[in-house]
Amino acid sequence: MTTRPTTAPASPAAPLARTVLGSGPGLVLAHGAGGSARDNWGPLLDDLATRRTVVAPDFPGSGDSPAEPGELSLDDLADRLVAAADAAGLDGFDLAGYSLGAAVAVRAVTRHPGRVRSLLLLSGVAGGSQRFRLLADQAAALAGHPELMANQLLTVVFGRTWVDALPAEQLAQLRTALAAAPLPAGFQAQFDLAARADVRAELARVGVPTLVISTTEDGLVAPEQHRALAEGIPGARLAELTAGHLPMVERLPELRELLLGFLAEHPARPAAA
Repeated sequence: MTTRPTTAPASPAAPLARTVLGSGPGLVLAHGAGGSARDNWGPLLDDLATRRTVVAPDFPGSGDSPAEPGELSLDDLADRLVAAADAAGLDGFDLAGYSLGAAVAVRAVTRHPGRVRSLLLLSGVAGGSQRFRLLADQAAALAGHPELMANQLLTVVFGRTWVDALPAEQLAQLRTALAAAPLPAGFQAQFDLAARADVRAELARVGVPTLVISTTEDGLVAPEQHRALAEGIPGARLAELTAGHLPMVERLPELRELLLGFLAEHPARPAAA
């Protein structure tokens, strides 16, 4: 197993920094707003790399990808996601998107037909939520107030069942750690795109096997958004996890089982035309 991080030069058209792991059929991972490839997918990377060549890019302003001027767009991120697969020598590939990355993944399927073999959407943004727009604005406003941001994460992003089960001392330690963690340079631009993103009109054109995983205690991207993805994509299957918006923290074993099980159901084959 090898790791080949690549850092792109600071240019709007630059390739995204990416981590490449493993060998075999391709699997591309798209992360969420305010995260990075390793922040969001890190606990799963080694397991995935035993079965696939994993390509995990960082969006501008996250991980090793420098921030870029101007607004981000779904079209641009989708194209650069596919370009990252090209750079790793992948033709057809499976594609998994988390949160904002789910909307990017849907756009990649519809803009690049024939490249994606299967699609997995986790806690995904479908679009059209005024409530999410307000939450994104609030997140931007809290960016300079780390203790308030930590409270926001613990009450909106993490699931209530998981938070309520934490011992008081552990909760206090987590709150301190969250307040001390720096936000990525692309935090605001990525949340702004997540709030603007809307892929509902193109869901019917997704013609690949799809699993949508809904986090039922998600206070950031509401379960109604996840269900909209599942209901709009022909033949999509919906699975539910009792978790907030970070199931890789709250329900990692169950999430791993769902993801690996789905990939096993859809072994590598030529991508759909």
